[in-house]
Amino acid sequence: MLRASLSLLYLASFVLAAGAQETAPAAKDLAKNLSPGGKLRVAINFGNPVLAQRGPNGEPRGVSAALARELAKRLNVSIDFVTFEEAGKVAEAAAQDKWDIAFLAIDPKRAATIDFTPPYVLIEGTYLTPAGSPLQKIEDVDKDGIRVAVAENSAYDLYLTRSLKHAKLMRGTDSAAAVKEFEQGKTEVLAGVRQPLDDYARSHPNTRVMDGRFMSIQQAMCSPKGRETGARYLRDFVEEMKRSGFVAKALQESGQTATVAPAAG
Repeated sequence: MLRASLSLLYLASFVLAAGAQETAPAAKDLAKNLSPGGKLRVAINFGNPVLAQRGPNGEPRGVSAALARELAKRLNVSIDFVTFEEAGKVAEAAAQDKWDIAFLAIDPKRAATIDFTPPYVLIEGTYLTPAGSPLQKIEDVDKDGIRVAVAENSAYDLYLTRSLKHAKLMRGTDSAAAVKEFEQGKTEVLAGVRQPLDDYARSHPNTRVMDGRFMSIQQAMCSPKGRETGARYLRDFVEEMKRSGFVAKALQESGQTATVAPAAG
């Protein structure tokens, strides 16, 4: 009986050891697929303060940076942050081999070169208007003669390009340029993410942010096309990070208010 028990114990330990030997190469292959250069190059967009902020020494902070660091830890690879000021520039860099992982709003146009996970955070796209503007509702904006300032190639630019039928988009090269267009009276409204627009309105009492939204911006992790193994892993990773409360905690720690996306169906 004792000899049989020892044999079973030895067999179990052998199976566990063999399993560990099989999973180690799999983890190594996964890291190689997601970061073929040996370092995980992570694109961070400082243009969206809900997701990314600069720390005291300029280092990335916020929910995007927290997710990236947790991913690098699990892959056992070093991390190299590649910073941008506009989401459109991040998307353009996907085809230029400048990053391995990024954080962008899901959009069908971007999906031609980028694989997206399900969203981890939902934020609102809405409008800022002069306080005395006759435009009261989101639906009022899409009329002939209305000009809308947007940052070129932003998620809301791509969406409004498809959805607006009458209003005219006035594209600034970046968010600052779009704000300038609005401030100079060249447009009737400014499109953007609700939280930064709310901050702007608080410091500019002659403006107001409209109630409601024209879109729900689905923020996701993503990787360049062609890294299918890594893309599958990222999808599972994002779902775990939402389910575990990691995303909610990272938002809270960075002082941001946003909706954690529901579990993917």
